[in-house]
Amino acid sequence: MELTLLGTGAPAGLPRPFCPCAACATALGEDARAATAVLVDGILLLDLTPGAAFAAARAGQSLAGVRQVLLSHPHDGPPVEVPAGLPQPGRVPDGRELTLLTGHRVRAVPMDAPGTGYAVTGPDGQRVLYLPPGGAPAGLEKGAVESYDMVLADVLRRPDALARLRAVGAVGPTTDVVAVHVDHDVPPGAEVRRRLAAAGARAVPDGTTLAVGGYEDVPDVPRRTLVLGGARSGKSVEAERRLEAFPDVLYVATGGSRNGDTEWASRVAAHRERRPGSWRTTETCDLVPLLKDDGAPLLVDCLSLWLTDAMDAVGAWDDAEWAGGGERELRSRVRELTEAVREARRTVVAVSNEVGSGIVPATASGRRYRDELGRLNAAFAGECEQVVLVVAGQAMVLRG
Repeated sequence: MELTLLGTGAPAGLPRPFCPCAACATALGEDARAATAVLVDGILLLDLTPGAAFAAARAGQSLAGVRQVLLSHPHDGPPVEVPAGLPQPGRVPDGRELTLLTGHRVRAVPMDAPGTGYAVTGPDGQRVLYLPPGGAPAGLEKGAVESYDMVLADVLRRPDALARLRAVGAVGPTTDVVAVHVDHDVPPGAEVRRRLAAAGARAVPDGTTLAVGGYEDVPDVPRRTLVLGGARSGKSVEAERRLEAFPDVLYVATGGSRNGDTEWASRVAAHRERRPGSWRTTETCDLVPLLKDDGAPLLVDCLSLWLTDAMDAVGAWDDAEWAGGGERELRSRVRELTEAVREARRTVVAVSNEVGSGIVPATASGRRYRDELGRLNAAFAGECEQVVLVVAGQAMVLRG
């Protein structure tokens, strides 16, 4: 099958009309997007949007051969003029299947929000899933759904939809995931591409024709990532965002519960509230066994607190103990950790503080911690495919 994306933006398009935000102001050229509409093999149109005929012409396509127009949005939307010769738009009821004379089969997929998703099977057996804006499939069961060759979904706003599809095997390593319904929630251009690549997805400009089964285009998700940043920089949010599109994530909290510390308890509660409900949490600083195990993606937050625990264990705050073997023991622990990261087979995202650019600590123990954290960050980063520095909520890729 061939799919031509006549538009890839949100229902209001990008930039949104009269919107003063920074994302809309910079959505120019290839980053400007009309409302999403998809032409399948020239005979099936998914979503009729304003200017569809002109968009098809700009892409070197024609709507003259379209035999079916299906709507996916939660409602029919504003009145859109139906180009001459095009059939009236319709909708397939949830769970029902429509068969076209060309051999294409279209099944309506129930959603967890208003709207209709469509699973399209071509005459050659290739399978494509198209989801409406803001929607995720409902009622998925493991083993009951075959893997799709391509998925078109609202990845940026609903990464959990991708996680659900991965959990049941509907999205596999060779599934080409393309983001559609792109809105102004994320700065356009490089930032959109970076976030999607971390989720194993990609975006393409309006007018792009995709050949289903082009597996060489599927992005490789970094297996090991280190996210650095200062206090309240947004580093934890960045790390969590990288795994929102994956199921069964194990969140490793190295700070513990700190009974009696109400400020710490409120921080922990805020972190838990924004994490997906399907994630599991464990509180431990024993990271090496977790890194050596196979399993679901691992999110470690954070290495800074792991180091505090390790320095406590070796007596690093006492000069005599430090000189008498504490320093040597800490080096051994860091080396064991980085070797475990090097051998890790599961996806790992780790968070750490970047403290070396601030005020020089007034105490010897503070300077010792700063220096050791810098060494730990450098050693850990050396074993990661991607290293990201977060400053004022903006992620800068240092490696990968």
